[in-house]
Amino acid sequence: MSTADTKALIEQAVTGIQKEVPALERLKLVVELELRGRGDIQLFRVEVPGPKITKDIASDAKVRLSVPRSHFNELATEGKIRHWREGFESGVVKATGPAEILKLIANVVEKQESRSASRKLRAR
Repeated sequence: MSTADTKALIEQAVTGIQKEVPALERLKLVVELELRGRGDIQLFRVEVPGPKITKDIASDAKVRLSVPRSHFNELATEGKIRHWREGFESGVVKATGPAEILKLIANVVEKQESRSASRKLRAR
């Protein structure tokens, strides 16, 4: 997969998450995304809002995400926020960074999921 294809896939993942959790659209953050696959590690700098994606070491990143390439491809194309959360809970997707930033993101996602669930119940 070429770098352009990977950048497009990363952009698809970011915009998909932002669509599901609109509160994250306003978050200003630099993330280093580490994609691991078959003896190769690719590093990308992802700046939101935007996203602005470059294949580079993100020395200014606050959060670092580490994902196996095969899982990332699937999460980016078909994954919903629930699938990302399950990836974090199972340890397939790993995030490191300041605890307050990780906790903020987790709380925003959790509140959005509970809002979405209550809308579904009301619609029945």
